[in-house]
Amino acid sequence: MSHSLLGLLELSGRQNMASTDRQRCSRMVSEPVLPRIHAILQKETVREFLAEFLSTYVMMVFGLGSVAHMVLDQTHGSYLGVNIGFGFGVTMGVHVAGNISGAHMNAAVTFASCALGRMSWRKYPVYVLGQFLGSFTAAATIYGLFYRAILHFSGGELAVTGPQATAGIFATYLPEHMTLWWGFLNEVVLTGMLQFCILAITDKENNPALPGTQALVTGILVTIIGVSLGMNTGYAINPSRDLPPRFFTFIAGWGTEVFRASENWWWVPVVAPPMGAYIGGIVHLVFIGSRAPQESQGQENSAVTEDHGLTALPKTSSHFPVMSINTPSVQPIPTVTDSMPLESF
Repeated sequence: MSHSLLGLLELSGRQNMASTDRQRCSRMVSEPVLPRIHAILQKETVREFLAEFLSTYVMMVFGLGSVAHMVLDQTHGSYLGVNIGFGFGVTMGVHVAGNISGAHMNAAVTFASCALGRMSWRKYPVYVLGQFLGSFTAAATIYGLFYRAILHFSGGELAVTGPQATAGIFATYLPEHMTLWWGFLNEVVLTGMLQFCILAITDKENNPALPGTQALVTGILVTIIGVSLGMNTGYAINPSRDLPPRFFTFIAGWGTEVFRASENWWWVPVVAPPMGAYIGGIVHLVFIGSRAPQESQGQENSAVTEDHGLTALPKTSSHFPVMSINTPSVQPIPTVTDSMPLESF
């Protein structure tokens, strides 16, 4: 009996030691986890990725949701509602990420920022990946929220064209009166207008939007573009707004027709907007944004004040914001880092 009691005591001791060791190991493993996660989330690249992901998600949820209302039930939605949805979706996106990444929400704006030397090219894939994933996730969200309405409207058939087409909720498609290359030209011009005006809104050397109003003014800009120029192509003016949701519809049941419809239109919202954004940025920098005369005048004024024993304050350089848009969608506002936003949608 004494041997049995001794054995039980030894077994209990081993179990207690094992439990203590497990607790010690658990503390050793768990204690560094949260600090490590926090440290990772504080890295600049990670913060910019998450900022683009979340700002694009917000913009696209509001924008695609407004399109769903127009397509599925015109008593609750309208084309004006789509423009407002995307416009103010951009405004909210800028508030989400404006001081972190510049809230580009638009791969065309990000491309122009890099091409114009306002942002390092190494950040380009980080921004675009965040935008694409945010847009794709937003499309999945809208599909889930409106799933029953989509099936009711379409009679259970997921169509790309025709009177019961629902693919247009997620991506842009050409109307019958448009051709592929006219649509290409439209996307170049509209994205150029977007980029040009965004640079004007944020140009501190000229007449920028009042402090704190850039997000609202950018949203109004996207709304105006849609109201005045969006009829021909749905004004995608943003690869991040069009391609990820289109890919979602491909895997969700609409099939390969989403890429073949409208004369294989799918590639135009991917290629034309970056070209337009770059051209719009060049036009602004050449004709409006040149600082050479101002710097020369500033040097003259400095020389005059020095003669009177005064010190002239140096001018500060301005950053370029971003924003997004299209089918109505839009894009972002600039940050105070080396990432210069241009626009987006």
